[in-house]
Amino acid sequence: MQAFLIEFGNMLLRWLHVIAAIAWIGESFYFVMLDNGLKKPADAQDKRRGVFGEMWAVHGGGFYHNQKYATAPDKLPDDLHWSYLKAYTTWLSGFGLFVLLYLTRPDIYLVNNTSSWAWAAQMTGWQANIAALAFLALGWIVYNELCKRISPTMERDGVLGVAVALMMVVVAYLSTHIFAGRAAFLLTGAVMATAMAANVYVWIIPGQRRMVSAMTSGQAPNPLDGKRGKQRSVHNTYFTLPVVLLMLSNHYAFMYTDPYSWVVIVLFIVAGALIRQFFVSMHAGSIRPVFPIAGVAFIFAAFWITAPAFGPSLADTQQQTATATDTGTDSQANASETGGTPFARINDIIDTRCVECHAQSPSSESFASAPAGIMLDNKQGILTHQAQIKKAVASGYMPLGNITGITDDERDAIAQWIGKTAP
Repeated sequence: MQAFLIEFGNMLLRWLHVIAAIAWIGESFYFVMLDNGLKKPADAQDKRRGVFGEMWAVHGGGFYHNQKYATAPDKLPDDLHWSYLKAYTTWLSGFGLFVLLYLTRPDIYLVNNTSSWAWAAQMTGWQANIAALAFLALGWIVYNELCKRISPTMERDGVLGVAVALMMVVVAYLSTHIFAGRAAFLLTGAVMATAMAANVYVWIIPGQRRMVSAMTSGQAPNPLDGKRGKQRSVHNTYFTLPVVLLMLSNHYAFMYTDPYSWVVIVLFIVAGALIRQFFVSMHAGSIRPVFPIAGVAFIFAAFWITAPAFGPSLADTQQQTATATDTGTDSQANASETGGTPFARINDIIDTRCVECHAQSPSSESFASAPAGIMLDNKQGILTHQAQIKKAVASGYMPLGNITGITDDERDAIAQWIGKTAP
């Protein structure tokens, strides 16, 4: 029941997280598009009233006329719309998910027992929890200090952009060497997401409140508040696409089990930022295909790194297994011809080390159902998922935290398994 309650809570929190993220990202993208797409006002009276730019739009059967003021308008309404609750809800629900799924089972999901850094591989569960929380906090502190020290008056944002990009390379490298693969990708994305939410909480909203307060009292607002809010908003828009991908990465083991997983993270961060730049430029009236082309090139580089090595052709594989039958001797026959591990040995290892979780009714207290729907308590399931089993076991990612105590000899046996890939 405990595993089911955790899984049900996971579902509800994830649902809230996705809804809030859609609302936050959608609103953020809309205002970036609006800000970049403004035209100078055509009406002389609007210019006299301080209108900086305007946009006419049609949607849902109605027409909209958006205007942006460079200075305080004559009167601000009491029900002024503020954009922050969606950001806070997204971060809080995401952090709740992280606590529920990772901090409650750090020995399974956080500890990287295959790390080349001995101290990381030997961390206990509570040490891993502290390290993960410190990782998030330090990520925000370092990012915020870079912004304040490199471009305090928002006049060196280009240099700052390079510095933040280099920071994320370091974050990706450290995360994949300290934490388990799936957690490393999540924490890298969480560092960026934490910076995004903190930008809203620490800088954007307080700056806007000071501007509104100054305007309503007849004073000139501090221009740095507006510039700083714009700077942090721009950072947020470039973080968005990489963060979304990193949050989805736990569904794709080929990403976080790759030996060069930190490079994969960097490639996708750059690709997401480049693709986002295309849309930012497009809304400003400039179509620049170089950005999506470069973004796709980085995605292709990630594909090249993570793709499995090319093996024998399908015809060769079929010829190797042509004499095998489905009578129970097929895997044994194939093994004798190729020198691979007999299926009976594979079945014993999986039954001992994997079926505790990957079964129709898992005996593990951590799972109410088989992770990712992969059930290995029958021959059909084992053969169907042969490629996934070999990659996950060879990389050291599975079993999670090696809670079932698989040995190096057993990993080698699975690595040498050459039997049929499907029944």
